[in-house]
Amino acid sequence: MKTRRLIQCDVFSPIPLQGNGLAVVVDADGISDEQMQRFATWTNLAETTFLLSPNDPSADYRVRIFSPVQEMQFAGHPTLGSCASWLHSGGKPKVSGTVRQECGLGIVDIDITQAPTLSFVAPPTTINKMDSAYQREIMHVLDISDDAVVHTAELSNGPTWQLFELKNVAQVLAVDSSKVRWPNYKRIGLFAPYPEGNEIDFEVRLVAPSGGMSEDPITGSLNAAIAKWMQASGRLKKSYLVAQGTSIGRLGRVMVKPGQDDVVWVGGQVHIVIEGHVTI
Repeated sequence: MKTRRLIQCDVFSPIPLQGNGLAVVVDADGISDEQMQRFATWTNLAETTFLLSPNDPSADYRVRIFSPVQEMQFAGHPTLGSCASWLHSGGKPKVSGTVRQECGLGIVDIDITQAPTLSFVAPPTTINKMDSAYQREIMHVLDISDDAVVHTAELSNGPTWQLFELKNVAQVLAVDSSKVRWPNYKRIGLFAPYPEGNEIDFEVRLVAPSGGMSEDPITGSLNAAIAKWMQASGRLKKSYLVAQGTSIGRLGRVMVKPGQDDVVWVGGQVHIVIEGHVTI
């Protein structure tokens, strides 16, 4: 057992305590897999991360990401929250303005030049057609009508998402997330545009997340997958702003920005909320 630095931060909201909470164990070298999972289960947050010495010499640090029930290869708000916590704890990137974070998917670059807004490079996303029988089952359970659906797709960027693009935001917000739970239903994303001229461009929801809750407050990795899906279909022409967490009283805001050479940046604000120590 060892005393280690612990940070809890709030990710993807301009207002602290209105985003998605994350616990970060800063000095995690030497913690076993079992101890990591046990601590992540105990925090009962969507994700808990552990910062370790990198295996890749080009990386600034390595992160392992756990939900209350499993380890994850990549996740968005843990990426930004881990980066902010590492910087807050005195971390200095090898390349000025960019943190290189090693995770289960490899190296993820994070732009820190606009802190407290941080942005990560959206990882490659596999795009497949959603299984038609599964699509019909989800629509039946969530009471989504045929005429509400614009597009569907199965997206994978580490996690796999069953994405439904609906015609309008009201249809997204009307879905009752309590009707589905992981693992019987796996990571269902809902997505719709706001009318032209609105401050927010899209509303996103994630129901049946792997953390065991009915709905995730804000999901960077889902938003990254949606952005890469839009890019692949030629729809990502300019930067846009996403709201998420609206239906559960959160003020989630995710910024998506196309870059050069098919790079897509996904960003949001991070606030350090709690600092202390934990014995693990």
